[in-house]
Amino acid sequence: MIELLRIVRLGIKSLLLHKLRSFLTMLGLLFGVAAVIGMLAIGEGASYEALERIKALGSTNIILRSQKPPTTEQSSDASVWSATVYGLTYRDAQRIESVLDDAEQIVQVREKPAELRAGSHWQQSVVLGTEPAFLSVSNMTMREGRWLAQVDMERLKNVAVLGSQLAQQLFPLEDPVGRTLKVDADRYQVIGVLEELGRASGSVGPPLDTCLFIPLTTSRARFGDETSQMSGGSFSRERVELHEVKVKVKETDHVLAAANVLRTLVADSHKDANDVTITVPLELLREAEESKRLWNFMLGSMAGISLLVGGIGIMNVMLATVTERTREIGIRRALGAKRGHIIRQFLVETGVLSALGGLLGVGIGLGFPKIIESLFQQRTITQPEHVVMAFGISAAVGVAFGIYPAWRAANMDPVEALRHE
Repeated sequence: MIELLRIVRLGIKSLLLHKLRSFLTMLGLLFGVAAVIGMLAIGEGASYEALERIKALGSTNIILRSQKPPTTEQSSDASVWSATVYGLTYRDAQRIESVLDDAEQIVQVREKPAELRAGSHWQQSVVLGTEPAFLSVSNMTMREGRWLAQVDMERLKNVAVLGSQLAQQLFPLEDPVGRTLKVDADRYQVIGVLEELGRASGSVGPPLDTCLFIPLTTSRARFGDETSQMSGGSFSRERVELHEVKVKVKETDHVLAAANVLRTLVADSHKDANDVTITVPLELLREAEESKRLWNFMLGSMAGISLLVGGIGIMNVMLATVTERTREIGIRRALGAKRGHIIRQFLVETGVLSALGGLLGVGIGLGFPKIIESLFQQRTITQPEHVVMAFGISAAVGVAFGIYPAWRAANMDPVEALRHE
C-alpha cells in the first residue's frame, strides 16, 4: 500500500512538471464525458415528454376521429350549396357499442368553432359537445366546480365547463364558476374549470385547455349537424355528426385486438371513404419507447467517439513522454527498478489524467442540462447510471490507451536508455 502511494505521488509529480500539457490532454476526456451526460440527458428529457403526452391519452384508449377526405373529381363537381358529408356517425357509435365486448366506456364528441363572449372579453374557440364519461376517459381533473352530469344531458341544459387557458382569457380577474357567457347567440352558465392539461384529446384536434365543454345533446340541439363557412369569397357546408369517438378498453392486453376489430368495422361501414382515422396510444407508446432506445444509442455512440478521441490523445502524449524520459527510465532500471514498477508508474499517470478529466467532465455534464432548461425551457433528465457509465468509460479508455506506452517504457533496454541524450 505504501509503495502504491509512493508511485501515485511520483506520477502526480511527473504530471505537474508539464501542467499545460497535462491539462490539454485531459480536455479530450473532459468534453467526452460532458457530451455523453449532457446529450443523454437532453434525449431522455425529450423522450420523457413525448411518452407522457402519449400516456396521457390513455394506454387502454382507442381514438377514432373524423377527417375530411381528399377532394376527388366527383366531389369537386358537386353543387357548391350541397353539404359535404363525411366522418363518424351516431350509428357508428352504436355499432361499436354492440360489437365491441371489451369496451368499458364509449364517449362521443362533437366540435363546433364559435365566438365566446364574457362581458368585455371575447375569444374564438372550439365548443366540444360531449358526455359525462369524457372526463375520466381523457384523464382530466377539475380545478373547481363540477363536470357535466347525466341530468345536464337529459335536460339539454345550457351549462359549460372551461379549459384552464380559456377561463383565464374570458375571466382574467374573477372566478368563472357561476358566471354566464355567450356562445354565438346563446347564454351558458359556467359550472366548472379544468386543471391545466397542455395537450389535445387525441393525436390531432384542438388543445383542451382552450376549449369549452357542453353536453352533447345540447350541442346537437343548438348547432345541428351541419356547419357553414364563408372564407375568401367561397362558401362551404359540411355535415359531420361526430368528430371523435373515444373507446376505453377494459384491459391493456385487449387493446390491440380491439383496435383491429374497430379497423374492420370502420373499413366495412365507410368503405374507401378514407374519412376516419384510428389512433391507438398503446401502439404509439411502444413505437416511442423503441425510438427512445435507438435515439439514446445514437447519442451515446456520438458522444462515445469523443471519449475515443480523448483516449487517443492520452496515448499520443504518453508516447511522447516515454521518449522524453528515456534516460530517466534507464537510470531507474539501473538502480533496480523492475518492469512492473515502470508499468505501474505510467499507468498511474494515465489513470490520474483520465480520472481528473472524468470528474471535471461529470461536473460540466451535470451543469449543461440545467443551462439548456433555463435557456430553452427544454426538459432534461440526468440518469445516475449515465453518469456512472460516462465516468467508468473515461477511466477505462484512459487506462486502456496508456497500456501500450507503459509496456513500451518497461521493455526498453536499460543500457540503450542510459545512452539516450
